[in-house]
Amino acid sequence: MRHTGPWLRAAEGAMLLGPDGVPAPTVFAEMSALAASTGAVNLGQGFPDEDGPVEVLDAAVQAIRDGVNQYPPGRGTPDLRLAIAEHQRHWYGLQVDPDQEVLVTAGATEALAATLLALVEPGDEVVTFEPFYDAYGALIRLAGATHVTVPLTAPDFLPDESTLRAAFSDRTRAVLINTPHNPTGRVLPTEVLRVVVELAERHDAVIITDEVYEHLTFETDHAEDTENATRARHVPIATLPGARERTVTISSAGKTFSTTGWKIGWLTAPPALVTAITTVKQYLTFVNGAPFQPAVAAGLRLPDAVFTGIAADLAAKHAVLAAGLTAAGFGVHRPDGGYFVIADTSPLGYEDARAFCLELPHLAGVVGVPVSAFVRPDHAAGYRSLVRFAFCKRRSVLEDAAGRLATLSRA
Repeated sequence: MRHTGPWLRAAEGAMLLGPDGVPAPTVFAEMSALAASTGAVNLGQGFPDEDGPVEVLDAAVQAIRDGVNQYPPGRGTPDLRLAIAEHQRHWYGLQVDPDQEVLVTAGATEALAATLLALVEPGDEVVTFEPFYDAYGALIRLAGATHVTVPLTAPDFLPDESTLRAAFSDRTRAVLINTPHNPTGRVLPTEVLRVVVELAERHDAVIITDEVYEHLTFETDHAEDTENATRARHVPIATLPGARERTVTISSAGKTFSTTGWKIGWLTAPPALVTAITTVKQYLTFVNGAPFQPAVAAGLRLPDAVFTGIAADLAAKHAVLAAGLTAAGFGVHRPDGGYFVIADTSPLGYEDARAFCLELPHLAGVVGVPVSAFVRPDHAAGYRSLVRFAFCKRRSVLEDAAGRLATLSRA
C-alpha cells in the first residue's frame, strides 16, 4: 500500500516522482551532481564560498569557548532578540518589542514553515508570486492549503495589477511576499506592496514576508543606463500603513553574513501571531544554534558601512558574471539585489533552458539552474529559455566561469 500522509503529499507537490512513485532528485541536486562529475564551476546553488565578517565569526568562536553550547531560550536568546528589534528600528523605523514580538528560528525556512502551519488551515488559499523559492509550494501543501500564484514575467519581472487582484478571494488566508526576490533579483516597488496591503486588508489575510536578501541591493535602473543608475531600496511591507498589525516579517543572518550553514533566522510580528507560531516552532526544532545567536547579535550591531560594503562587494561580483554572460551571447536581466542573475538562452539558439543546462557543463564547464525549476510545470512555458546563475562566489571563481562561458561565443 502506498502511504499518502501529509509529509509525502507535500513532497510530491514540490518534486517530480519517478515511474515507481519514488521522488526523483531535485534539479538542484541533479545539477550539483553534474558539476561534480564534470568538474564544472557550480553556479547553480545559492551559497557563498567565502566567509563573512570576521567579527561575526570570532563572536561564535568566543561563545563556544565561553560555554554557550546548551539549549537557548525557546524564543531565542534575549540579546539576539534585542539586537533584532534594534535592527528593525535602526534600518526601517519599526518599533518591535523584543520579548513579545520576536522569534528566533532555524533559518528563514523554519520561520516560513512554522508560520504557515500555525496560521493556515486546510481549504485556505495562499498567494505567492511565481517563480517562487521551492520550499513555498511544499510548505503550503503541507499546511493543507491551495497555492495561488501571480506570474512575474520578463523583462521587468513585475506583477500585472489586475492579475494580482484576481488572485485574492474570500478563501485567501495569507499572501507570501519575497523581496528582494529569488530567483529574479527584483526588489518589489512600493506601489506593488501597497496593492498587496490593500488586498490583504480587504480579505482579512495575513501578510508573510521573506526578506532574507534585505541588505543585498544594488544600483540599477533596468534600462542598462549605469550613468543614471540608483540603488534599489528595500522597503519592508510592515512599514506601510495598515500592514504592521497583520504582517509576519521573516529574515535571517545567512545571506547577509555569508553564514548559510548556521541556520539562524527570525521573525517579527504582533504578539498574538508570534505566540501562535511559537506553539508550532517548539515542535519543529524546539531551539537551535546556541553559540551562533550571540554571533548574529554582534553582526546585526556592526556599523552601517559593513552592510553597504557587503552589498557593494556582491554587486561587483555580479558585474563580473554578467559581463561574461553578455560576452557569451546570453540576454542578461540585471537584478536589483540578491545572489542571482537571470540569463536568457534564446539568443544562443536554445529555447529549452533545462536542456541547455544539461549540456552546459560539457559545452563550457559551468552549471546553472533553469528558472522553470521555480515554477509549476503547467506554467513553465513562460520561463522556458531562462537560467539562474549564482554570483555569490569568490571573484576568482566568477572570472573562471566567465572565461569558460566565453567559449560559447566561439562555438
